[in-house]
Amino acid sequence: MKREALAEYYAQCAESFDEKYQEPDLEEDAYAAAEHVAEALADRDVLELGCGSGFWTQHIAETAKSVFATDINEVMLELAQDHDYPEDKVRFAIADWHDLQLPVEQKFNACFAAGMWSHVRRDEYESVFKNIRKAIGNGGLVVLIDDNIVEDFTAPTARTDSDGNTYQIRELPDGTRVEVIKNFPTDSYLKKKFASIARDIRVSRNEFFWMLTCVLK
Repeated sequence: MKREALAEYYAQCAESFDEKYQEPDLEEDAYAAAEHVAEALADRDVLELGCGSGFWTQHIAETAKSVFATDINEVMLELAQDHDYPEDKVRFAIADWHDLQLPVEQKFNACFAAGMWSHVRRDEYESVFKNIRKAIGNGGLVVLIDDNIVEDFTAPTARTDSDGNTYQIRELPDGTRVEVIKNFPTDSYLKKKFASIARDIRVSRNEFFWMLTCVLK
């Protein structure tokens, strides 16, 4: 799936994006994960990639020193700005994690992304690592949250390509079916890949989400 098509998919389903957080079991896990994320990012100047509708942004803003929330979709940023945030702590901007163009005066010491990493192709890891390091520097904290495979909840894998990337078929509100890249990396795979750029790599999971924290070296 091309990057433009993935962005268009999320633009099309933006209005219903937060509905998944209202699922009883997932909601409990999401709020538990959000507490861990907020604790990890306390007092940090955070660059958020793929902020979506702002569900996670509102939680990290409670403890972070500042948050620069970015997304490739303007419609998502509009939704994200509807939440209540501490005054003068959160800024929003259009940005693509594959080609980060950030204000030169903005300094970050942490990067956070929720639901983004599963859409990164395996052969794109190095380029995304490079962008994150350029944004937050050596010693910067990286915190990622993404989805586990949950029986009777996760959409089935439609296909696997030659690089090991997996894809799902998603349905848009108008009934259109689209193929979306959605990877579910194991703990060992994540640790192996991040070992080339980071130390203190930790991966934890509840039923619905995995969380990775590391420090760039």
